[in-house]
Amino acid sequence: MAKARRRVRDTWKEKVWYEVLAPEEFKEASLGTSPAKEPDMLVGRKIETSMREITGDFSRQYVKLFFEVDHVSGEVAHTVFKGHKVTTDYVRSMIRRGTSRIDTITDATTKDGKKLNVHMLAITVKRAKASQQRYIRETMQNMILESAAEKTLDELVNEIITGKFASNIYHEAKKIYPLKKVETIKTKVL
Repeated sequence: MAKARRRVRDTWKEKVWYEVLAPEEFKEASLGTSPAKEPDMLVGRKIETSMREITGDFSRQYVKLFFEVDHVSGEVAHTVFKGHKVTTDYVRSMIRRGTSRIDTITDATTKDGKKLNVHMLAITVKRAKASQQRYIRETMQNMILESAAEKTLDELVNEIITGKFASNIYHEAKKIYPLKKVETIKTKVL
């Protein structure tokens, strides 16, 4: 005896495509489209994109940005910044034999009360002593905390993404020992 076949309903046709936009600090650039059955299903969805896709600047292609859908109005989904990351191949290309890699990971609170985890990397021209590395690390941590305390999250994110933040730290820390590069490797909004 043959079993009665159950008819499978195709839910894909019921879905609506929503335009996903970046936050205001990224000039509400389009991040693409995303399908969902209902607008509530989009909230909390994470989107990853590169800096090149938002700005068109090929020199910043190694920067990956992370956004999360915050709210939906009509057929447009609005996002908030969740963090960024620099690709590992870019980090490896900076490090050479005979140099020192100085990392610092700091949790900072911004002026508007938001918490941000910032991972900074400094690379020296030649190998530095342990005391010099420690002093550079302390300088980087202090500058991160001071800068975060006097800026809102949007202002701080803008400085980090454009590279101005790393440049300020570079100019201060190179007084301790000659540096080749300072980069903000990773940020995460807590």
